[in-house]
Amino acid sequence: MSVSIISVKDLVKTYHMGDMEVHALRGVSLDINQGEYVAIMGASGSGKSTLMNILGCLDRPTKGDYFLDGVNVNTYNKNQLAEFRGKKIGFIFQSFNLLPRTSALENVELPLMYNISINSKERKERAYDALKAVGLAERANSMPNQLSGGMQQRVAIARSLVNHPVVIMADEPTGNLDTRTSYEIMEIFQTLNDKGSTIVMVTHESDIAQFAISNVIFKDGRIIANQAVKKRKNAKEELKNLPVLDNEVE
Repeated sequence: MSVSIISVKDLVKTYHMGDMEVHALRGVSLDINQGEYVAIMGASGSGKSTLMNILGCLDRPTKGDYFLDGVNVNTYNKNQLAEFRGKKIGFIFQSFNLLPRTSALENVELPLMYNISINSKERKERAYDALKAVGLAERANSMPNQLSGGMQQRVAIARSLVNHPVVIMADEPTGNLDTRTSYEIMEIFQTLNDKGSTIVMVTHESDIAQFAISNVIFKDGRIIANQAVKKRKNAKEELKNLPVLDNEVE
C-alpha cells in the first residue's frame, strides 16, 4: 500500500501588491507518495515556486490544507513549523547555500547542530557518511572555494540527507551547472530514489525533468498535467553517451 508523504488539497495563495491581488495558486491538489521522484515544471510565474515554498514549510497557503507525513502543517505555529521542517525536509538549492569559511564536513553537519540528542562524534560520523554517499568523502576537509560547482552541489545534497528526511526538495538544482555536471547530479538523485528517497524537484529544464518518474506541469497557478515520464532517462547511460570535450579527460 502506498504511503502519502505529501498531500495538498485545494491550495490557494494570493499575494497583495498595493491594490492589486496576485493569484499565485488557484486551488491546487496534489498527492506524492513515499518513494516517488517528481519534477515540477512550468513557466516563470506559473506557481511552481510558490508551491515549492509551501511544500518546504517556508510559506503558508491563503486557503487549503497541506499534510506532510500525515501532519496538517497549517496547525503549527512558527516555531513548531521550523522544528518540523528541520526534521522532515532536506533542502537543495540552485546556489548551493554553503557557508564559505566552513569545510564540506562542517557544512553537512549544520542541520544536526540543533539536535541535542546527537553528540559531536555521531554528528561527524553522520556527516561523513552523507559525504561518502555522494562520492565526496575524500574532500571532507575542503573549503567551498576549493570545490567545483558540481562538488559544491554534492555537498549540498549530502547536507540534505544528513537528517534522514522524509522528502528531499530540490529547487532548480542544476540551474548553475553544465550538462555533464547536471547529469552527474541526476545520477545521484536516481541512486537515492532507487534506495527509497522521496524527491520533489522544481526545474525549468525539460531534459532534466526526464530523469524523474513523473512530471507535474503548472500554468497560471493551476496543475494542467500530472503524468508519468514516458521515456525516462537513465543518468548513468546518458553520461556514457555525452561527448568528451577538449578540457575533459576520458
